[in-house]
Amino acid sequence: METFPRFLNKACIVRDPQLDLNLDGEATDPWRLCTVDQVEELKALLKVVPIWLTGVVVAINISQPSFPVLQANTMDRHIGSSFEVPAASFGIFGFISTVLWIVLYDCLILPVASKLSGKPVHFSPKERMGFGLFLSLLSVLAVAVVEGVRRNIAIKEGHSDDPNGVIPMSAVWLLPQNCLLGFAEAMNAIGQNEFYISEFPRSMSSIASTLLALGMGLGSLLASFIMSTIDNLTKRGGAES
Repeated sequence: METFPRFLNKACIVRDPQLDLNLDGEATDPWRLCTVDQVEELKALLKVVPIWLTGVVVAINISQPSFPVLQANTMDRHIGSSFEVPAASFGIFGFISTVLWIVLYDCLILPVASKLSGKPVHFSPKERMGFGLFLSLLSVLAVAVVEGVRRNIAIKEGHSDDPNGVIPMSAVWLLPQNCLLGFAEAMNAIGQNEFYISEFPRSMSSIASTLLALGMGLGSLLASFIMSTIDNLTKRGGAES
């Protein structure tokens, strides 16, 4: 058995065969005596929890759709003289970036890197997850920079007390943060799936395929909690959110 975590091995030790086992060899109390496979499966699940939590951080950054919409709603979204891009439509650039990165990674980046190095190049799931986490950090920095510029322009234009006022700043400035989030999701999500499948035994394939979705769900809840907390704290004393 693996050494991590060793104390879990006690769960499958038969201390008294007459009391712990039935005539057919099964445990008389499954809550007190587990099989070796059950212990190994729990170990495999516990080992991936730290990596899974890093994926939750990425999910928190991805699950912030309301704030970019509020940003875009106050910026110039015109293309030409007549067409105006809906504020909620800017999230589509994140999806386009995700698909574009997947295609470029398989069809261009890996072949070119392999040709330059003279041997097949393959990035491990952990490397891709780490790079995705780094891109997620860059996207948050881009959001902060753009929002700082947008807010300063809004104050100068006299829209500090007008959340619906449109400032003379192009909404194109929102594309870098959306593209970086798309790249981050493509790298991190695929890396997570491959990592879980490689770490879990075949009997846990269904769990491996759902951990990513579970992390995204938890990230969405935490993102909503963060936004609600900031909203409530800034409204104290009758102040504007």
